[in-house]
Amino acid sequence: MARFLVTYHDMPHPSPEVVAANRAAFRAWAEEALGDALVDPGAPVYLAGQLAKGSPAPQSEIAGFSIIEAKSLADARDLLAGHPYLDRGATIQIDWCLDV
Repeated sequence: MARFLVTYHDMPHPSPEVVAANRAAFRAWAEEALGDALVDPGAPVYLAGQLAKGSPAPQSEIAGFSIIEAKSLADARDLLAGHPYLDRGATIQIDWCLDV
């Protein structure tokens, strides 16, 4: 099984109550749709800074992350197709975690 880092973009962090409700909806969906494929549910994140030698890369706002396992990128996409954050206008990025 391959691991995929799932990052959430264009997802505003409204009030703590809304964040808690969104998180509860995610957990309910993940339990049903992802099951054991969910390695780490992750958490909301805030951009706190960057480090670089020279000019840093452009900042990319990430609203949160998760880690899943799937047989392939196509399977990962299928697993995430019904993600409730998509209905809220968020963009989900899938990055393949390479074995090194």
